[in-house]
Amino acid sequence: MANALDREALMDQVVLTLRDLYDPEIPVNIYDLGLIYHVDIDEEGRVDILMTLTSPMCPVAESLPPEIESRLSAIPGVSAVRVTVTWEPPWDDSRMSEEARLELGLF
Repeated sequence: MANALDREALMDQVVLTLRDLYDPEIPVNIYDLGLIYHVDIDEEGRVDILMTLTSPMCPVAESLPPEIESRLSAIPGVSAVRVTVTWEPPWDDSRMSEEARLELGLF
């Protein structure tokens, strides 16, 4: 079982890993792009991700969720990963981090 400090450290590793994955159409990582709606890590190290994509026609709609599962599963302390894709609420650029907005010149 993971205590609160372990889960916090695990969350840091999960976020770092998500920030290493990029949308192929926008040169910003999926975390700062706002595609990740929620991350939950339980006491057993199971990671649940609720995410969306920029559009249902996104070219990585089929490949990105399994890639996320694979990358996160490789983190020590992660016992299982479940990625759920939702279309509600739909993604829009207001979900982007300030860093992403600056990178794309949206200010």
